[in-house]
Amino acid sequence: MTTYREAGVDIDAAEKAKQRIKEYVKETRNELSVMDAGFFCGGIKADFAGYKEPALMLSTDGVGTKMAIARMMSKYDTVGYDVVNHCANDILTSGAKPIFFLDYIASDRINPEIAAQLVKGVAEACRKLNVVLAGGETAQMPGTYMKGEHELAGTMGGVVERAEIIDGSSIKEGDALIGIASTGLHTNGYSLARKIAFETAGLKTDSHVPELGRAIGNVLLEPHREYVTAILELKKTCGIKGIAHITGGGITDNLPRILPNGIGAEIRKGAWEILPIFKWLQEKGNVPEEDMHRTFNMGIGLIIAVDKKEAIGTWGRLKQMGEKAWIIGQAKPGKGVMYA
Repeated sequence: MTTYREAGVDIDAAEKAKQRIKEYVKETRNELSVMDAGFFCGGIKADFAGYKEPALMLSTDGVGTKMAIARMMSKYDTVGYDVVNHCANDILTSGAKPIFFLDYIASDRINPEIAAQLVKGVAEACRKLNVVLAGGETAQMPGTYMKGEHELAGTMGGVVERAEIIDGSSIKEGDALIGIASTGLHTNGYSLARKIAFETAGLKTDSHVPELGRAIGNVLLEPHREYVTAILELKKTCGIKGIAHITGGGITDNLPRILPNGIGAEIRKGAWEILPIFKWLQEKGNVPEEDMHRTFNMGIGLIIAVDKKEAIGTWGRLKQMGEKAWIIGQAKPGKGVMYA
């Protein structure tokens, strides 16, 4: 007799994980919630009061190979912030306010403790953004994932007034580009970072790096920050023409996604503070400058485009809000990103 457990799927472990997860999910319930945790689907109220023509914005993403760092450190309570904040920032580029999230956890065999840590981070990040963790899924897939391996992904939904969608179409020559600081790698470039740190440099996750002031594992596991709080407040008084979330591909590949045809961008190197981790990775890995700017965010996690007449005022408002921000370039005729 062969059981499902012997085939690699432990239903009891999955049920134990779900019971622990429910408590974290409940903590994110707010006035939009309509379903209890544990049902077959999740739901929120669709009466978007205050919106004349509400448009729903959606984004799906995952933690990627940053999860390998979490596994190496046996620390899974921060990567939930990564997936929530990454997706929240993605829909923010349209000017949308995030309102609900769905998560997806997959592994070879479910570990209730790890699953609980993952969802705890997701729930905490959702709660800070007043986002409903509406539902999710845990999947056991032996033979698909390696032993001890986990994947975390999710989908964020948000709403924006249709007439107020920000898409970059009004960006013109001379408009200023303002960069806002990242906290580290966020969720991109980890395949290269892991190779440099653990193969080229031969470090362990708890190896102290003097140039970074702490263990390399802690630096690499620094959570992806959210820009929602600052930008939704900023847009009340500042005319934002475009918002680029600087993720995989860096400034080089992400900034052009919001630029109209015939408009490129000139970015001034040295105009912002490059975080020590990027300098360390480039030096230890002997990484070409071009690769650095196409792999990592280089210390800039978000770029907004504003009219050049509003550049100083917008920059000053960001500073008043406690944000590290720099005017890093301008829109120019052409295509793509040019570094000066």
